[in-house]
Amino acid sequence: MRAPILVGRLAQAAFVLWAAFTVSFVLLQLMPGDAVLIRFVGGDMGLSPEAVAGIRAFYGADDPIWSQYLRTLAGFLRGDFGFSIASGASVAGEIAANLPSTLWLSGLAFLAAVALALAVTLLAMLAPFRFLRETFAGLPGLLVSIPVFWLAIVLVQIVSFRLGLVSVIAPGPWERLILPVAAIAVPIAAPIAQILLRNLDALSVQGFVTVARAKGATRSQVLFRHTLRNALLPVLTIAGLLFGELLAGAVVTETVFGLNGIGRLAERSVRNQDAAVLQAIVVIAALGFVLVNLAVDLLYPLIDPRLRRAGTVTA
Repeated sequence: MRAPILVGRLAQAAFVLWAAFTVSFVLLQLMPGDAVLIRFVGGDMGLSPEAVAGIRAFYGADDPIWSQYLRTLAGFLRGDFGFSIASGASVAGEIAANLPSTLWLSGLAFLAAVALALAVTLLAMLAPFRFLRETFAGLPGLLVSIPVFWLAIVLVQIVSFRLGLVSVIAPGPWERLILPVAAIAVPIAAPIAQILLRNLDALSVQGFVTVARAKGATRSQVLFRHTLRNALLPVLTIAGLLFGELLAGAVVTETVFGLNGIGRLAERSVRNQDAAVLQAIVVIAALGFVLVNLAVDLLYPLIDPRLRRAGTVTA
């Protein structure tokens, strides 16, 4: 990628991260209640007013909003996310302990979603009977409307409790990922398959496809040699945007299946009004969006050589 284009992309990325930080900071400040008072006043803590005042001073809870904003922003730029009110531990440490499992779950779910979308698309294009092709072509419209939490519960009830195919009680390291990956992958696969099918339908009436058919090319030859690669560019774009769906799905599935990860950490932080942890999660999710979409921009010329010939990137 040429230097001016790369600089522009990096500037956009920086703006997106700053906007995500600022909006999340403002919204978290508008949350009702006082997290410090909820955590340390009353109950079994037994702290004196002086001790509570010291804790509030440590977290800067009584500082002006602009001072809290600048201090928090400076900390994020240094990689210092502060300390959790709920646990007292470093937010960076909690993120580091929970992020790998969520990335692993999300990565497997994304690969499964792509494989499922391709399978549905190929069956919709190449199934031997017309009614089968129409059935598979309509399947993504049904799958896209399925809520993640409902699918997760149904999978547990049917696959685990009734059929006994996957154990949810003391499962193995791989077995415990099967149902969560399926619960996240199905709703993600649906829009990918929808866009891919729509692009393939649009390409099927193009002149180069008509010429290929006139030369005797079969349906599968037209698909794999002429149309599938051209239909992938818009799919890459939507795949990058769907990254956020993976994080949202992880919040639900990690809670339903009792998995430790960023989603479970976010759920606990919302319950405890732990603003420092929530803001770090929001910024990390925004960073994921930025990195994935930058990777998509870099992949475009590998799929469509016309972009290289146009001079937008260097080979």
